[in-house]
Amino acid sequence: MPPNAFSPHVNHRIHAVIQRALNAQRLVGAVVLVMRNGEWIHQQAAGWADRENARPMALDTIFRLASVSKPITSLAALILVAQGRVGLDDDVRYHLPEFETKLPDGTPACITLRHLLSHTAGLGYRFFEADAHGAYAQAGVSDGMDASEHSLEENLQRIARVPLLYTPGSAWAYSLATDVVGALVAHVCGTSLGEAVRTLVTGPLEMADTDFIAVDPQRMAVPYVSDKPQPHRLSEGEMVSPFEGAVGITYSPARILNRHAFHSAGASMAGTALDFMHFLETLRRGATPWLPSALLEEMARDQTQGAQLPCAPGFGFGLGFSVLRDPILAASPESPGTWRWGGAYGHSWFVDRTQALSVVAFTNTLYEGMSGPFVTELRDAIYGVQELS
Repeated sequence: MPPNAFSPHVNHRIHAVIQRALNAQRLVGAVVLVMRNGEWIHQQAAGWADRENARPMALDTIFRLASVSKPITSLAALILVAQGRVGLDDDVRYHLPEFETKLPDGTPACITLRHLLSHTAGLGYRFFEADAHGAYAQAGVSDGMDASEHSLEENLQRIARVPLLYTPGSAWAYSLATDVVGALVAHVCGTSLGEAVRTLVTGPLEMADTDFIAVDPQRMAVPYVSDKPQPHRLSEGEMVSPFEGAVGITYSPARILNRHAFHSAGASMAGTALDFMHFLETLRRGATPWLPSALLEEMARDQTQGAQLPCAPGFGFGLGFSVLRDPILAASPESPGTWRWGGAYGHSWFVDRTQALSVVAFTNTLYEGMSGPFVTELRDAIYGVQELS
């Protein structure tokens, strides 16, 4: 589908941002899509999907999604809420009695689906721990990115053994909570998580290239790690820290080809930028007969009671993604209420409903494509033109 030439200025600025990142070898390859009012502003595949074999990036390149999986699986859970099969504020132990979590003093804690979807449940992430001997590491918890051999059920039990960081609902911390959501979705549906997500979300939305196993390995992007003088190819089992002071994420690029790896709702899907743009546009338009508008607005509402998100001033968190509370504090041209998140393999996306604007930027370069200067440069290229005022 050819781009609609909404504005040659917007296209020129986006092209320039992408080309600068490629020329400076901050990115190896990228697919960038922009829509406004349901019309294409920009479609571009640039750079290499596989640098060493000179395979160019394409619009239908399949990426390892990492945390881009979260809003997809979160929507699956909310559809179950809309169907009356689970309650947003029910104790998840009603569906997952084995998920018996406790506070550090041993007191049992009540965690709801709302807590899980908004990352206010008191859980954490192994890669946020200060060293390799933290509680999640000692419990053998997988974050869904490594080559773990155990099942989703076993991972759930391991997560439950680790004391909560805080009383559910009292604070915010990015966490394995979405993986618990995945276990709940699978249990309620009585199927594997992959089958449940296909039935509830990716099937109805015709997201044919999005799944927990690569549907076409020949179209997969090779992942790279930001490095000097150029990004290096990510190795199997390589640990890469997302920021100083964190032990880091252990990556298994081969996991997406392993049909025996458990389905991680928070980290282990693969898909195309085109599929994900369709997903975002469906939510932006509210064109979901299976998700009532009131529940969609709940998804888009800040659920954190004003909690400060680390490294994200001005943002709160909804049910599956961050929500912009204060554009001035965030130093952002985005409208209040803008949805935004990304993925550790090198992705970012946002939806500004006030501007009827959806943006997907999938790259194969971590972490530049998730949290590097490219993300801000692309945002500013889109908003920094008269046509979007």
